[in-house]
Amino acid sequence: MDYTGHLDTALQRLHDEGRYRTFIDIARTKDAFPRAVWTRPDGQKQDITVWCGNDYLGMGQHPVVLAAMHEALDATGAGSGGTRNISGTTVYHNALEEELADLHGKEAALLFTSAYIANDATLSTLPILFPGLHIISDALNHASMIQGIRHGNCPKHIFRHNDLTHLREILESLPADAPKVIAFESVYSMDGDFGPIEAICDLADAFGALTYIDEVHAVGMYGPRGAGVCEKLGLMDRIDIINGTLGKAFGVMGGYIAASAKMVDAVRSYAPGFIFTTSIPPAVAAGAAASVRHLKTDTARREAHQMGAKILKMRLKGLGLPIIDHGSHIVPVHVGDPVKCKMISDRLLSEHGIYVQPINFPTVPRGTERLRFTPSPVHTPEMISKLVHAMDDLWSHCALSRRELSA
Repeated sequence: MDYTGHLDTALQRLHDEGRYRTFIDIARTKDAFPRAVWTRPDGQKQDITVWCGNDYLGMGQHPVVLAAMHEALDATGAGSGGTRNISGTTVYHNALEEELADLHGKEAALLFTSAYIANDATLSTLPILFPGLHIISDALNHASMIQGIRHGNCPKHIFRHNDLTHLREILESLPADAPKVIAFESVYSMDGDFGPIEAICDLADAFGALTYIDEVHAVGMYGPRGAGVCEKLGLMDRIDIINGTLGKAFGVMGGYIAASAKMVDAVRSYAPGFIFTTSIPPAVAAGAAASVRHLKTDTARREAHQMGAKILKMRLKGLGLPIIDHGSHIVPVHVGDPVKCKMISDRLLSEHGIYVQPINFPTVPRGTERLRFTPSPVHTPEMISKLVHAMDDLWSHCALSRRELSA
């Protein structure tokens, strides 16, 4: 067997399709976000502005977060020392879980190493807790949710994205006494559209289903205290399990679920992805807790973030670029060609010092390749103007259409 030949073929296929992933080597600079330094392929250093980061609010550089991490690091050292069950639970982990439970108005929360692991571990464990479970999943759910549902090895049903009629049809086809979970998201990160949360909750009530929502692209940014879209709409009490991340708006790392005390206890007790994983470092937990606590009251930062997204969308629309606009903070620009998408990304970086990663298949369907911009409260008007002018030039260079997509 020519194993190397198979690897060469697999990698060349990605190159031929224009979707080989390139990892850009950047160094974030303290107190300078969203600026960073890029190490070019020739080894030269170049100052750049990051336009595709998930540190949506710049909390990864916030003094409150850094101070909490320094304090915990000096007090405890680097690592946690073990799994949560074997010496890896500290006062910092417990404090963070209490902050998260309070944020979402739930009895308890459970901390994971990432939101991906939280989704995978929880969704794969629910069929163990509820024998005969059916999981009904939105077609555009994140890969981590899909993975968790697969690992759960239970009957699964996919409803067309945000299609309530199709969801109802699936629920009507299932045995009335069968346990059910509807899994969906509040903000879908590739298009920036919202899930119909209240209507899904109504269907869940009508058919006796649990609700599981992924709020990773919303926590910290929506709602009076930053608990997400469910808080903004006054629906947190109607969601059984909320999944969130600490690695986006909260600016650190880790993931979690928030739910009833019994639900959290059951997942904690049965999920291998929780039981057998070293817990996050105490300093990380301390920084995340400080970030969550701070954002519960920092409404100005959230408002500035939304305003920045609105301004960027308005200016790109003014050029006739095909913006996908569903009213969220995410700014996708539809390119529709993987090679040109990569070309624009490369030239933005090398010629203009603007870093935005191309989004190609399989993250999005073929023919919907895009550049996804994530403005923050600290992207200045000058940075926005530079980006808009660069996109105008490169769009013309690539002879791409200047029509506006309908939302």
